[in-house]
Amino acid sequence: MAGRVAGKVAFITGAARGQGRSHAVRLAQEGADIIGIDVCKQLDNVPFPMSTPEDLAETVSLVEKEGRRMLATQADVRDFAAVKAAVDAGVEEFGRLDIAIANAGLGNTGAPLAEMDEHLWQDMIGVNLTGVWLSAKAAIPHIQAGGRGGSIILTSSVGGLKAYPNVGHYVAAKHGVVGVMRTLAVELAHQSIRVNSVHPTQVNTPMVMNDATFRMFRPDLENPTVDDFAPLSQMAHMLPVPWVEALDISNAVLFLASDESRYITGLTLPVDAGSMLK
Repeated sequence: MAGRVAGKVAFITGAARGQGRSHAVRLAQEGADIIGIDVCKQLDNVPFPMSTPEDLAETVSLVEKEGRRMLATQADVRDFAAVKAAVDAGVEEFGRLDIAIANAGLGNTGAPLAEMDEHLWQDMIGVNLTGVWLSAKAAIPHIQAGGRGGSIILTSSVGGLKAYPNVGHYVAAKHGVVGVMRTLAVELAHQSIRVNSVHPTQVNTPMVMNDATFRMFRPDLENPTVDDFAPLSQMAHMLPVPWVEALDISNAVLFLASDESRYITGLTLPVDAGSMLK
């Protein structure tokens, strides 16, 4: 079923690599042009290498290989002026906006909430919650102006539906995303703009596959590897897999972006290998 978003334009945050890149390429395969942003620099308190301008350029190249266009900008989702300027420039270039995917997210160090450093909390809430709202805020006027309806997809997590210890800042942010999603779904429904959230479990991306994650899951080992991480990660799932792939999330995003889900709004959609059953 090719061309499921043919002729449409999608705005995607966190597009340089990982899930964001996967979303950009998958929607391009189905006919969409892409407006993409990413911070493309290392942020404080993030214990693994973050994306680079070269990563974002590679996403552009991959989209173009699918025969579609992409306008990419380096921007921090906490900076509304920068996000708005990128979206405005993309709409000027492509002439419309139909889909917004607020995907950019931060993973930093954790601690019990009673002991957590305030800066860790503020950084997490700033990117994973406020940044999601600001990304939607920048996109909504353009989707409304088209008068054709549209689809907004917010990336939450299984941590947006249940709690985990020592990452309360992440859990709070991702639960907050659900509140933003449901409110926007109510506020925009009369214009046929649908708003939903996706809730991944562990995904095979640089944000998960790094030494800091391995140490968090295996503090009993001095230098844990991905092979040490895998069995503990699999214990979180009902299906016999330790993690899912970015493409698995992208296929769910594509469904929510397409007219196949034209009457679905306000939905929390887990892509979790059965994690929510545990």
